[in-house]
Amino acid sequence: MKAAIVTGASSGIGREISRLLMEQGMRVYGFGRTFPKEKEQENTLFVPVVCKLTDLHRVRETVEDIRKKDEICLLVNNAGVGYFGLHEELNPQKIHEMVTVNVEVPMVLTQMLLRDLKRCGGAVIHISSVTAKQNNPHGCAYGATKAALSSFSASLFAEARKYGVRIAAIHPDMTASQFYRNADFEQAEEADCRLDPTEVAQAVLWILQQRQGLNVTEIVLQPQKHRIKRKK
Repeated sequence: MKAAIVTGASSGIGREISRLLMEQGMRVYGFGRTFPKEKEQENTLFVPVVCKLTDLHRVRETVEDIRKKDEICLLVNNAGVGYFGLHEELNPQKIHEMVTVNVEVPMVLTQMLLRDLKRCGGAVIHISSVTAKQNNPHGCAYGATKAALSSFSASLFAEARKYGVRIAAIHPDMTASQFYRNADFEQAEEADCRLDPTEVAQAVLWILQQRQGLNVTEIVLQPQKHRIKRKK
């Protein structure tokens, strides 16, 4: 049975990615801080992995244990953290957390699994952000981490393409989720002003369903209108 590792799988985009992969018959090792007892978590194909991604030693140990049980043919680096506001108002801890979760963890996981992925003709999909492609006042550090992730993805494709490994980065705009809990704004409620997590997950599945020999290296997903909602 093919198996996947999905980070940030407890909610939002990661949960939807996991659900669609399980519908395709894949076993999913979903990394998250906590997992609510919901119906989809009862699926025998889903293996919840409670792990803080900032604990890299624990992350590495956990992945090594998983590799002994299953052949991982897909890595989805979905987990992300963002803190917003004037850069001078951030503290070193928040900056460190963003760099670790958004950049270092995807690089480490990819390094650990790349030989396995070459053997099975697998894939690495990074959930980046539209902020990787633009200026980000009030989100300088977050945007920089996503730009680094997208750059890593593009260079990794150039390096690994001859081995048959699919490498892609998806760049979603504002998506209906809990991601903006650390900001003074959130996604607007109108459907044409936000993405749905399922739509991002469907992009992952679409990439994987392309014929062998065709690699979609990046996708940008944006709602028709750009509008945010200020928190009270």
